[in-house]
Amino acid sequence: MKDLNYELKKLCQRNRDGSYATQHARERILTLVPNQLHEMGFKDMKATSLKPKHVTALVERWKAESLAVGTIKVRMSVLRWWADKVHKQNVIARDNEYYGIPNRQNVTNVSRARILTTEDLTKATDPYTRLSLKLQAAFGLRREESIKIRPEWADRGNLLALRDTWTKGGRERDIPIRNEQQRIVLEEAKQLAGKGSLIPREMNYKQQMERFKAQCQDAGIRHVHGHRHQYAQDRYRELTGWLSPAQGGPTFRQLTPEQKIQDHNARLFISIELGHERLSVVAVYCGR
Repeated sequence: MKDLNYELKKLCQRNRDGSYATQHARERILTLVPNQLHEMGFKDMKATSLKPKHVTALVERWKAESLAVGTIKVRMSVLRWWADKVHKQNVIARDNEYYGIPNRQNVTNVSRARILTTEDLTKATDPYTRLSLKLQAAFGLRREESIKIRPEWADRGNLLALRDTWTKGGRERDIPIRNEQQRIVLEEAKQLAGKGSLIPREMNYKQQMERFKAQCQDAGIRHVHGHRHQYAQDRYRELTGWLSPAQGGPTFRQLTPEQKIQDHNARLFISIELGHERLSVVAVYCGR
């Protein structure tokens, strides 16, 4: 193993920032980057050797490979994480525009929602995976949240309380329990999990996550994040009385002044329920 690969691997092991998924993605990128730097002629590097020329070379390579803007931005965030951990933050420009990386167009007004079907659940043979999928659809949970959740602890009567150790960014939040279907799913999850989480006692989180992925792949269930999109669009319709732009409803420009106030308030509620700090992110789910 090259010195840089080894040092970055150790850097990741010493700094377990973020969720398991974030850590996994970071380690994967920091395995790829040293190999690419070596291929481009940058040899005998250490973790502290990072310089502006290395960043520029990587970005130009990624752009030449026609990688998606989102992919390049994720890799840039990992490079900034690396620079921060070795106290060399100044080697990377703060703004991606400096490198000619364009802004990603997130809002397309094309729905990315996915409805969880009875057929989906029949194909998933693991009961823990089935309940995680149901909770994603019923409450708009992220995948990690739907696995780590302890249903009995989370049940607050009219609210589902999520702990900081389950959520992205460590942000606690509450999600309203609004209908009978949500209550049925939550009671089913409580019965399966008892006082624990939706991770079987004989497994750890990483093992259950891998089983969840395998179950979804075998069942042909792809883009499980689409369950959050469906939740957000359903909530938008409940809170406003009309379809979201992503579902073919009126765009913001087509709304009356009074409707624009309703639209703003609905997006605020949805943002809180999904665990986002930025109101603008709701446009990714509901359109604009």
